[in-house]
Amino acid sequence: MAQQFTDQNFQAEVSKGFAIVDFWAEWCGPCQMMGPIFDEVAVQFKGKVKMGKVNVDESQQVPSKFGVSGIPTIVFLKDGVEVSRLVGFQSKETFQTKILEVFGVK
Repeated sequence: MAQQFTDQNFQAEVSKGFAIVDFWAEWCGPCQMMGPIFDEVAVQFKGKVKMGKVNVDESQQVPSKFGVSGIPTIVFLKDGVEVSRLVGFQSKETFQTKILEVFGVK
C-alpha cells in the first residue's frame, strides 16, 4: 500500500532516494482506476522506491509546486528532484517499465 503524502510531510518523505508520487482526487475516474495499480506496484517495490499519494483537494501546495494541471499525474523523484512523469491512466506494465527505465530497479 502506498503512503499518504501531504503538504506537511512531503519534503521529509521524498528528499532522499527514489520516490514516486501519485497526484489524484476522489472524484477523478482515471485516478480511481490507477489507485489499485499504484498500490500493487508500491508493494512490489517496497524498500527500493518510496511511493505515496497526494490528494490534490486536500494538499494544494505540492501539486502547485510541481505544476500539476491534470490528474492522475505520477511524478518520479530522485533526492526530491523530478526526473520524469506520466500523465493519465497507465497500465501496470507501462508503469513498471517506466520505473525500471527511470530508476533501474526491478
